[in-house]
Amino acid sequence: MEIYVVQPNDNVDGIAAAFEVSVETVIYDNQLVYPYKLAVGQALYLPSGPETPAKVPLVSNGYAYPYISRWVLSQTLPYLSLLSVFSYGFTFEGELLFPALDDSWMIDMALDQGTSPILTLTPLGADGQFNNSLISSVVSNPEYTQTLIRQVLAAVLEKGYTGVDIDFEFILAEDRDLFTEFVRQMADALHSIGCTLSVALAPKTSADQPGLLYEGKDYPALGEIADYVLLMTYEWGYKYGPNMAVAPLNKVREVVEYAVSEIDPRKIHLGIPNYGYDWPLPFIRGVTVARTIGNVEAVQTAVRNHAVIHFDETAQSPYFRYTLDGTEHEVWFEDVRSLQAKFRLIKDYGLQGAGYWQLMRWWRANWLLLEDNFILVD
Repeated sequence: MEIYVVQPNDNVDGIAAAFEVSVETVIYDNQLVYPYKLAVGQALYLPSGPETPAKVPLVSNGYAYPYISRWVLSQTLPYLSLLSVFSYGFTFEGELLFPALDDSWMIDMALDQGTSPILTLTPLGADGQFNNSLISSVVSNPEYTQTLIRQVLAAVLEKGYTGVDIDFEFILAEDRDLFTEFVRQMADALHSIGCTLSVALAPKTSADQPGLLYEGKDYPALGEIADYVLLMTYEWGYKYGPNMAVAPLNKVREVVEYAVSEIDPRKIHLGIPNYGYDWPLPFIRGVTVARTIGNVEAVQTAVRNHAVIHFDETAQSPYFRYTLDGTEHEVWFEDVRSLQAKFRLIKDYGLQGAGYWQLMRWWRANWLLLEDNFILVD
């Protein structure tokens, strides 16, 4: 494959001819929208170059809500080893809460495609936010712990899940060891019925990193217990934060370097964002709220507003600015260049997999590039 960056005066016909690819292929693979205008600086995936060398096995995972489009899921499943259904919750007493929408169709579709469905367990409160009081209540009470484990196993067996992913965030520092023990008990129970246990990890760069997001996660202990872990290497740029790359490679690399010092890299999955953000400027903390934007949508926004797409070499991330109705905006997103940099990181450190947050938007070029770089594990 080739990654081609659009230059001034380029058009689809000329690029297709230069790389000896059909116009239809360029349009289809890159999800271009009629009349197929391009943005200067836009990165195009072209299936025309030599085969990517040194393909290695990869476990590919993606999170999806039960309201995902059936068409999007059907298009994505051939590229997935695992499908993590988001999400199951629980009460303060450890009673399991099922998703508001039926997830059975997702499980059936995944199994039909040879993809393993994973139950994602989260401590989401009534407001939809992570609630560490829920975590404290369950992990500190043996009766509540056993209730939740028992009901999770029943749901796994009833629904046909092949594993559980524990995505607990903002764990209190004083609950760190209790959480680890909870994970150990859940893993033992799941292993007894032939299922897997994984844990989502906040992006730490040191063992003693301060902050509510980090202090409750014991990397070495959780890495030893879990069958695999997901590094949540995204959200440096986030909805309520300043305009910057969502997953800057220099920051992602720091997390990976710490993780492999504590956890077997053959158990580590690198988190990859399938989205970007559009910030109105100037950014004012506590006031500015960015709009979540798909990576294909980001390029269409640049085209529509005649914006030039730039590429930050340190962050290895694309970005652009545009003005709409008198307000300046800045957009950071992912493209095939930023993905290729992350795929290199996976290879360089010998990581087992990649985990996408999340699958709700279809991005064809991403999956084609993934398949070019890796031998996807069933």
